[in-house]
Amino acid sequence: MSLPIGTQMKYWGIACAVFFVLLWFLGDVIMPFLLGGAVAYFLDPVADRLESMGLTRALAVTVITIFAVAAFVLIGLLILPTLIEQAVALVDTVPRVFQDLQAFLTDRFPQLVDSESTIRKSLTSVAMTIQERGGEMLETLLASVSSLINVLILFVIVPVVAFYLLYDWDRMIAEIDELLPREHAPTIRRLAREIDQTLASFIRGMGTVCLILGTYYAIALMAVGLQFGLVVGAIAGLITFIPYVGALVGGSLAIGLALFQFWGEWFSIGLVAGIFVLGQVIEGNVLTPKLVGNSVGLHPVWLIFALSVFGALFGFVGMLVAVPVAAAIGVLTRFAIGRYKNSMLYRGPQDPAA
Repeated sequence: MSLPIGTQMKYWGIACAVFFVLLWFLGDVIMPFLLGGAVAYFLDPVADRLESMGLTRALAVTVITIFAVAAFVLIGLLILPTLIEQAVALVDTVPRVFQDLQAFLTDRFPQLVDSESTIRKSLTSVAMTIQERGGEMLETLLASVSSLINVLILFVIVPVVAFYLLYDWDRMIAEIDELLPREHAPTIRRLAREIDQTLASFIRGMGTVCLILGTYYAIALMAVGLQFGLVVGAIAGLITFIPYVGALVGGSLAIGLALFQFWGEWFSIGLVAGIFVLGQVIEGNVLTPKLVGNSVGLHPVWLIFALSVFGALFGFVGMLVAVPVAAAIGVLTRFAIGRYKNSMLYRGPQDPAA
């Protein structure tokens, strides 16, 4: 005899409450384990593919680890210093950019920007605010990354956790499957597969798209000679997971910088704009259909809402779990709607004679 619906809802509610309480109080502690789990989840298909080629699980994980460490060292030695240097320089350049904008407006619209005009005061205020706040943010970020705790988290704990989780991934899934309530196991497995498909499409697919586009934008912008091209490419690639936002923000920033750097050189400005147009064409027609699929199951508005809510409540750790939780809620909501449409509450009493 199965438990009443009310009792089951009570137990699941308690489990959800415990999860959010732990997330609230242990956010900083569990962050490296969440990061390690995310890395293991991302790389599990690669390990499975290597196993299908004849490698043992241990050897497959070792090969992945060697390549991951080599890539991380390469990025740390060649890319990260330049990225930090350009980010700091970009913040320091902001006042000069706004001064150039004031000069541009003065030359073409002198009646709008006299010495006491609101526009001039606003531009000056915005420039100084960005420089001050941006400098403080970069200093805080660099200081936190340089601290011993964060170094241990980033360079020791996360790789170790990811290695062991990746090695035991299939066994852990089997153990969890054994703990499922037998009555509801088929339904839970079906929902878990749908959640996994959504996450696989979004995290693995969009993660790969972000990496490819970020690399493309950075290399292309530096190739045409745009200052801070690496920073702009990194920003555009990082937020590409929100449809059109990455190209919009990155393109606006790149074209704005190009206007000040290449003013009068319309061919160079057109090249910068063309880079983002080509990036959008490649993303929409090649990368997203091939790597993500046509139906992800995560609406952009729902994703932004989940990131905002979890980020505000739980900080960076909340943003890490926002996408999986949003995917799970979406799948459960569609399941509940399907059950509702098959219930008497929706369909009403059926007349056999009808």
